[in-house]
Amino acid sequence: MIKVGIVDDHAIVRSGLRQFLNEQVDLRVVGEASTGREAIDLVRVTEMDVLLMDLSMPGQSGIDALAMIRAKAPDVGILVLSGYPEEQYAVNLIRQGASGYLNKGCEPMEIVNAIRTVALGRRYISPAVAELLARQLNRNDGGAPHEQLSEREFQVFLKLAKGESAGDIAKDLSLSVKTVSTYRTRLMEKMNLSSNSDLTYYALKNKLID
Repeated sequence: MIKVGIVDDHAIVRSGLRQFLNEQVDLRVVGEASTGREAIDLVRVTEMDVLLMDLSMPGQSGIDALAMIRAKAPDVGILVLSGYPEEQYAVNLIRQGASGYLNKGCEPMEIVNAIRTVALGRRYISPAVAELLARQLNRNDGGAPHEQLSEREFQVFLKLAKGESAGDIAKDLSLSVKTVSTYRTRLMEKMNLSSNSDLTYYALKNKLID
């Protein structure tokens, strides 16, 4: 039996997923969470094989939680199920330790197949993500500017783009304000941008934030 955790801030989505997954003879939902912080607590106290996690949640997002979940439960497969199209986040998150990435527009049985694949300790690469990875390998420029950021730089970038202050970011990510400023300087250099408004424009243009 494959034990699955569900993380999504919408109760109706969790309910639908739970009902559908529990109908599969080899899957059992063992826990749920509605925020990234709750997801971290969930993997700490609940034995599971795969965590099915949304990205966009209030407070600590799935992106923020990914590294901490990886650290606390290295053997748990993390399958991202997001409303954002693959080209916006998939490659970055797989690099950062996600076991797979699915768009919420996918067929329900693809979620089941992905969970089964991840539970075997493998990554689930959908055709859309495989195409993105292949395209990136063929590029000489190494991809879009945000794809060059480290995991932590990417987290800070998204928060700055949403208008969060250095103090709020420091508190949310358990960093010092000085460290956040260092990350900001570094990511600005990598992306060749000069202000927070530039970051917001870039993020909106590339549909990384709503």
